[in-house]
Amino acid sequence: MIRFSLFRIPVEVQPFFWITLVILGGVGGADSSAAIFNIVLFVLAGFISVLVHELGHALTARSFGAHSAITLQAFGGYAAYSGVRLSRLQSFLVTAAGPAIQIVLGLAVLLLIRSIPGLSPQGFYFLKILMWISFAWAILNLLPVVPLDGGQMLNAALGPARIKITLWISIIVALGAAIAMFTFTRSILFPIFLGMFAWQAFQALKDHR
Repeated sequence: MIRFSLFRIPVEVQPFFWITLVILGGVGGADSSAAIFNIVLFVLAGFISVLVHELGHALTARSFGAHSAITLQAFGGYAAYSGVRLSRLQSFLVTAAGPAIQIVLGLAVLLLIRSIPGLSPQGFYFLKILMWISFAWAILNLLPVVPLDGGQMLNAALGPARIKITLWISIIVALGAAIAMFTFTRSILFPIFLGMFAWQAFQALKDHR
């Protein structure tokens, strides 16, 4: 367990966060020292990108008077905040800040890649992975699927009175995105998570009936 503070916000990094990144980085195919080093660069890029994402949430929540803390765990992380009751608009802005700052990071890295001539292969790989993770993680989180950021933003926009609409949209989008991801990538990891989110939304819908 690693703990530190950044901008006076407590950050906790759990062991499974690193394990997840190592797996996503392709540890199964690492058959050389260069491949192992690329995994290290992948883990570092993932750590920076996800931390920036959660800082977007935490710093925005703090600007509204909340006490914020960040936890990085398996397959991502979350920013917790307390001490204040946020309005629906404030909740929307806090949630949107995470993917927004991550997209800004991706664009900044893209400009950096194009403006620095003669990058080493390792430097180019690190920046390319940092850019790719930032864009991909932000876009995935913007899907209107609870509990992803997009689903939370939809919930804040529609309000608790329209929670059934939010849940139905979550189910439809999650299943559609899962099928599309598996069709185009043949990967089952994220489709499994999306299927789980669809099931959770369906169970919540039954409870609201």
